[in-house]
Amino acid sequence: MGSVEKIEQKARRSPKSLSFAEACQLAEFYFGEPRKGSGSHVAIYKMPWQGDPRINLQRGDGGKAKEYQVKQLIKAIDKKKGEEF
Repeated sequence: MGSVEKIEQKARRSPKSLSFAEACQLAEFYFGEPRKGSGSHVAIYKMPWQGDPRINLQRGDGGKAKEYQVKQLIKAIDKKKGEEF
C-alpha cells in the first residue's frame, strides 16, 4: 500500500489526528496543486465539479489540519471516486 492510501486510511480513521502536510498531500493527489498564493498555513484546492468549487485546508493547533476540513476533503474524495451515497 502506498503512502497516499495510508494517509487516506488515517484521515478516515481519525480526521482529528491528520497533519496539515498529510492533508495537503492527500488533496494534491486527488485534486492537483493548490491555488497559488495560498501561503504556508492555508491551501485551497479547486474541485472538478460545479457547486462545491473548492476545499480549504488550514493549519490548526500543533500543525494538524482542522478536523471539519479533513472530513470535507474525505467527502470530496468519495465524490470523485463515485462513492458518495
